[in-house]
Amino acid sequence: MQRKLISSGSEFESKIGYSRAVVDGDYVFVSGTTGYDYADMSISSDVAKQTEQCIKNIEQALVAANSALKCVVRVTYILPKKSDFELCWPVLNHYFGDIRPAATMFEAGLLDEKMKIEIQVTARVMSTT
Repeated sequence: MQRKLISSGSEFESKIGYSRAVVDGDYVFVSGTTGYDYADMSISSDVAKQTEQCIKNIEQALVAANSALKCVVRVTYILPKKSDFELCWPVLNHYFGDIRPAATMFEAGLLDEKMKIEIQVTARVMSTT
């Protein structure tokens, strides 16, 4: 399988020089994704709502890569304030509770102060057989 680049249309992709996701072989690598709604470049001030939007953005990239949330094998959560992480748990459990990918969370500054969470995932491409 050839390498395939997936774009969300976010202005950050062209400004910084990266893809929302890269399909390489049987895997999809989704870049760190924030809670911006790319339709209008808005972002909620609520960390749980940002988490929900992150996952919607990730899901869109996965679908474009012939994958799905159920194919996620690894997830990384990055938050500027680790104390916000527990507020995200209900949303994360809703989407990943049955999938249970390997996960890591760490505290680090993000590109914009409005960003309260960034999520990156690795998933498998769905089998065509």
